[in-house]
Amino acid sequence: MPQTRTLGAIVFEDFELLDLYGPLEMFGNIGPELAIVTVAQEAGPVRSAQGPRTVADYAFSDAPELDLVLLPGGYGTFEQAQNPAMLEFLRRNANAEIVMSVCSGSGVLAAAGLLDGRRATSNKLFFDAITQVSTNVNWERSARWVEDGNVFTSSGVSAGTDMSLGVIEKIYGTGRARDIAVMTEYEWQADPDNDAFAAYINEGDLPKYLEVLGKA
Repeated sequence: MPQTRTLGAIVFEDFELLDLYGPLEMFGNIGPELAIVTVAQEAGPVRSAQGPRTVADYAFSDAPELDLVLLPGGYGTFEQAQNPAMLEFLRRNANAEIVMSVCSGSGVLAAAGLLDGRRATSNKLFFDAITQVSTNVNWERSARWVEDGNVFTSSGVSAGTDMSLGVIEKIYGTGRARDIAVMTEYEWQADPDNDAFAAYINEGDLPKYLEVLGKA
C-alpha cells in the first residue's frame, strides 16, 4: 500500500485565495495517498482577503500530525508574523517532511525562525516589506520558488501552484506532476529559477491594494 501522508493547509483572517486553492487543486489530485486538512488558530470559518470563507477542520490545539504544511500568504500575514499562537504552531511543525509557504507566507515562516540560515523567496511586488522581518534569511530576489532542506517558499500568488507541482514531483515523481498539470490544463512553470516577476521587485502599491480589497 502507498504511504498516506497528511497535508495541513493553514488559514487565517485575510489569507489570499489563490495562494491556498491553487496548491490544493494540485495536491487534491494526488488521491488517497494524501489526506488534506485545514487548520486555523480556532476551528470554523475563516475569511479570506477576497471575502469567501474557508472552514478550518482543526484548531492549532487539536491538529493531527502533519507530514506536509502549507502556509498561504495574503495581507493577513503581517498580523500573523506577530501572532504567538501561529509562530508556535509553525515551530511545532518545523520538522514535517515538507513545509511550504506561498507569497508573503514566507515572512511568517521567517518570523517563526524556520528560515534562519536558509535560502527563501517571497512576493516580488512587496518584497522588502515582507522580508524585512528577518535578516537571518538568505532572501532570493529572483526565484519562482526556492527549495532549501525541507522548506519550500514561493514567489507571489500563482507561483505557489508551480511550487506545489515541484513538491509533487519531488515526492511522487515527474510523471505524476506533469499528469496533474495536464489534467488541470495548467501550464506548469517547472523551472524554479525562471521568475518573470522579478522585474517588478518592490513596485507594489500597498495602500492601493488595500483600497481594492476595501481595507484602506
